[in-house]
Amino acid sequence: MLEKKVMERVRNTRLQRTMLAAAESLVEMTTQMLAGSVYKMYKMMDSAEQKKKYRSVLAARERLVKNGLLRRNKKFLELTLKGKEKLCEWKKCEYKLPQPEKWDGKWRVLIFDIPEKQKELRDKVRNTLQAIGFKWLQDSVWVYPHDCEDFIALLKADFKIGKDLLYVIAEAIENDRVLRDYFEVYPP
Repeated sequence: MLEKKVMERVRNTRLQRTMLAAAESLVEMTTQMLAGSVYKMYKMMDSAEQKKKYRSVLAARERLVKNGLLRRNKKFLELTLKGKEKLCEWKKCEYKLPQPEKWDGKWRVLIFDIPEKQKELRDKVRNTLQAIGFKWLQDSVWVYPHDCEDFIALLKADFKIGKDLLYVIAEAIENDRVLRDYFEVYPP
């Protein structure tokens, strides 16, 4: 049951992200145009499924307006500043680090200590690391097999957590077989 709710939230987020991206690329769009364009994408489905998807689009649009990410301007929808920031945040989560053909045999370990009073920031850091491809090792310790120093510098600057995040390059991690299998990297 919990897994179903999580999957539903992920689908809703994808739909909202798509709608925000569309709003960003068009200066002005009518409410009907936005809903109608997305609805046309579902023409290949049977009519019952089409109606369900169309209602999902309308509900997602209303959530975006209610949460202040889109704003109605007469018959048009506009992306708000809050919407632009959210879209930028989602785009960061889609970023993937480049991977060299051969592994250099070193582990990149991130250790962060963000206080409880900054729980929201801590969650953003965790979500970003997970989305980028890091593997959780233990509380506030994440690992990655390839060079990512530039990304970490950007992460520190973007989240303003320079002193709270430590970047370590390690020659070995005890019992790293699970990690090597996870990342599909093997000693040179």
